[in-house]
This record gives sequence, structure tokens and C-alpha cells, in this order.
Amino acid sequence: MSVNPWTTNYLHPAKWDQHFAPLALHDMFFEAAKRMGNAPLADFMGRKYSYVEMAATVKRVAKGLQAKGIGKGDHVGLFLPNVPHYIAAYYGALAAGATVVNFSPLYSVDELAHQVADSGTSILFTVSAAALLPTAIRVLDNSSLKELIVGSVSEALPLAKSWAYRLFKRKDIASIPTDNRITNYVDLIANTGDYAVQPCDPVKDIAQLQYTGGTTGTPKGAMLSHQNITANARQINMLDPHSRVNDPGNAAPDRILGVLPFFHVFANATVLNRTVNNGGEIVMLPRFEAKAALAAVNRTHVTSLPGVPTMYQALLDCPDIDGADFSSLRACISGGAPLPAELKERFEMRTGAVVIEGYGLTESSGVVSCNPYEGLNKLGSIGQPIPGTDVKLVDKDDPTKPAPEGEPGELVFAGPQVMCGYWNRPDADAEVFIGKYLRTGDVATIDEDGFIHIVDRLKDMIAVGGFKVFPSQVEDVLYQHPSVKEALVIGVPDAYHGEMPRAFVTLQDGASEDGAAIAAWLNPQLGKHERVQSVVVMDTLPKTMIGKLDRKALRAAVGV
Repeated sequence: MSVNPWTTNYLHPAKWDQHFAPLALHDMFFEAAKRMGNAPLADFMGRKYSYVEMAATVKRVAKGLQAKGIGKGDHVGLFLPNVPHYIAAYYGALAAGATVVNFSPLYSVDELAHQVADSGTSILFTVSAAALLPTAIRVLDNSSLKELIVGSVSEALPLAKSWAYRLFKRKDIASIPTDNRITNYVDLIANTGDYAVQPCDPVKDIAQLQYTGGTTGTPKGAMLSHQNITANARQINMLDPHSRVNDPGNAAPDRILGVLPFFHVFANATVLNRTVNNGGEIVMLPRFEAKAALAAVNRTHVTSLPGVPTMYQALLDCPDIDGADFSSLRACISGGAPLPAELKERFEMRTGAVVIEGYGLTESSGVVSCNPYEGLNKLGSIGQPIPGTDVKLVDKDDPTKPAPEGEPGELVFAGPQVMCGYWNRPDADAEVFIGKYLRTGDVATIDEDGFIHIVDRLKDMIAVGGFKVFPSQVEDVLYQHPSVKEALVIGVPDAYHGEMPRAFVTLQDGASEDGAAIAAWLNPQLGKHERVQSVVVMDTLPKTMIGKLDRKALRAAVGV
């Protein structure tokens, strides 16, 4: 049976053809808080935060920000790991009328400063972690950033763990300097919470700037409206037959392991906003460590465990898995990178839970397609379009035309989750939009059951454990080395991370450095996820007929 690539309503019409009423993101949060009351929203290392308690803190964050003059048109940055401060700052900034900008805790000083400047972020939330605060202070001193709000991990922990953290983790804690540009988080929220409610147009107002490289190596801020994000949260919940959306009177327990980083669109959509919309509980861990994740599974009996393939591999490799109780686990959502078939099979056999592979982009506010939770689940497929999402295949060379019948094409999609455009980049908008459809840069096929299979990438992005690395950014740093003449970076297979960057360089005449020395110079200047596996010194690098360095030919030459 052949499938017309322009026929996209593969799901049952009653489920696929959905309308999502306009909804502001902070209103979604407050509605959930009113509905759930004292039910737990977050578990942070054993300390429970109820919906009511977190809502009160969100209001105090909003009030504190408004007292500093923050409101509509302002951009508030979050340079945070998965800590309760993130939830309060995220919804609090939105309630104050501002736009949130997510910053990766893996960023170097230069990367953080660039995004601050590009986004116009004026105030930044962080915590007094040695891995974060010194970087934030350097950016405060050398950029347009005006102020830091600094919290403490210890203040969010249960009492006994708080004392232990301060006693035994001193090396991980940075001192907060006395500076009128730096406000303690506890001082920011020392108010009544009677913030001034701001008017919000969910469809037009931008809730979030989420940075991505898109189809090039130049980071761009995807403008996600309130409606983009809340629609995607509702779309995701419609996929789960056990959610309150699908079964409001008899919903199953919803306890999700929140170890994917909230700053990333994957976790922002599938862990934070989806769970708030559903009235579930997030078991938060500040970073992924297999031992700690398994302990959290045992302690809290999570029902859902979203992750990237490298996370599932690390859990299987951890000796503590022999004592893990997965009986409560219903589903694991895998994204961020292709899921190897052998890994899916091994994890499902060990846990008894189905591993569901999905697909999404920053520009889609999170999710575009997903395999069903129950029923047909096709290995190697990214599933079917989620409710309300229209997908098509277009010609790889001319996206204004449909893909030839029976041939792969570039995947494009439309739906309520599609971004409003790129921040201050109308040129980039023109490259990715075809009418209401967004180009993904991925080449795909669609089978007779409506399942999408990615077969190639138009992008040069490297997927490192769920994070995207842009070769041109690494190459730009390489070119600062006095001995490097030419540089190309490509992704090579890696058993743990999926892919790792590997650099290939030629040297200036007379230079004699070896690859190891260049790698030792390069890696400290990069974010942790960008660091190269190795640097290979070559006599020549392949070039196109017009003399341009040829990444495709290099991949072919090294067999990747």
C-alpha cells in the first residue's frame, strides 16, 4: 500500500483533528495549582513541594521581579540546573509579564555572554554552585547583563540533607560576593506575593526564547508563544491513555523522573509543562547520575522515565540496577538522538516498561511525533504525528514541491506548537518556513501506517547524548590556534554518547603540533558537550570544486 506524502491524517480523526483553546503558560500553572491543592508537584531529594506551596513562591518571584522593574518586554534568564528555584523562577517571570530565556549550565563564559547579548537578557537566575556562579559573575562583569538572582541548593533540600550538603560539599559551593548587582533569591521572594497581574495574549505574546542552531551553526532564539508551549503540553498529555486529560475521573498515578535538564526543550515540554498540565509530580534530580537516578526510582516509584539513549545505557551499566524496582514504571520516552534497537530491547526486558521513541525540535516547542503508548510501536520509527500536527514530505532540493512519490523527502510540519519565528532573524525565518509549515532539515519516509522514519539529516548538527553540537562553533575556536590552517568537525559514532565531535585539521607551514596537543588546548575552551573526541592532523582536507571545505566528502573518507 502506498502513502501519498501529502496525506497526513493517519490517526483517528477524532483524536488527530484537535483545537487547543488559547492558554497562557502561567495561567496553566495556576489552574493546575488550584485543581491539585496540597498534592505534590515536586520531590527534590526527598523534600516535597506541593502545588499550593509552589504557587505561593511563584507569586512572590513575580512580585520581587516587578519590584525591580521587570515586566512586559523584559527578558529574564535562567542559568539553573534542575532545582525548585527553576520552577518558581520560570512561572514567576512569566506571571510578572516577562519572557524567559533558558541558558545551558554547560555554557562557557563566552557562550553565556553571547546569548545574553543576543537575547537582551537583563537579569539572570542562578545558584551558588561552583560550576555556575563564577561563570555568571564573569558575564555580569563583561556583558550587558544588569543583575543576578542567586539561590542556594542547600536551601531547597530537606533539613538533614541541607546541613550535610553545606558540611561535606563545600568545594561545590561558591561564595556570593557583596555586590549591589547581586540579589539573594531568599531576599527576592521576601514579600507578600501580591504581584500585579499582567495582560497576556497567549497567541502573540512570547513566553520563551529557546536557543537552537537550527540548520546552521549560528545559535538563534526560537520565539515560543504561551500558546505554542501550552498546546504542546496538552498534545503530549493526549498521547498517554492514563493521563487526566484522557481519563479525568480515573487517572493513574503520575510521577515522572525529572533528570533531563529543564533548560532543554525536551525536558521543558515532556517533563515540566506536560506534568504541570496533568497535575502530576516531578521527582527532580539536579543532574543525571545513574546511581542517584536508580535510588530515586526505588524511593519514589516513578511511573515515567523520560531520557536520552545514553541515559538508558548508563542505567543498564550501573551495578545498582540489580536492586532496582521498576514495577511502578509504565513508560519511558526516548528522544534527543536515535534509539538503538538493541538498547531499546535490553531496557524493556530489564524494566518491563515500554520505551517509546519520539521526535521534536526546539522550533516545535518540544514534540512533533511519537510512537503510541499502547498498540503498534515501530522500532526505528519516530512514530506518528501527535494530535493537531500536520506533517508532509517535500522535495529535498525544492521544498516548495512535494517529494516524488515513493521517495524520501524533507519532513515539514504545521501545528499549534510551531514557533512564531526566530528572535531578530527574519532572514532565518524565510529559510525555514514554507507558509505555515516548518522545515526540519531531516529527510524521512512515511509508511502505510503513518509512521515516520528519519533516513538522513540535512543538518550538520552532531547529537551528543541528546545535546546538539554545531561543528562551525568548534571550528571557530580551532581557527584561533596559531598552528591551525584549516579545520572541519564531524560527528563520529560513540557507544555511550551516540555521537562525539572529532576534529580534522591541517597545519600552517612549519607547524609541528600533534593532534593530542591541539585537543588539550581546544577542549577547555568548549562546553562539556562540545568537547572533541580527538583532533586528527591531516596533510589535506577534502574540498569541493569551488574550493570550499567538503564535510560530506570527509565523512565518506573516514567512513561515517
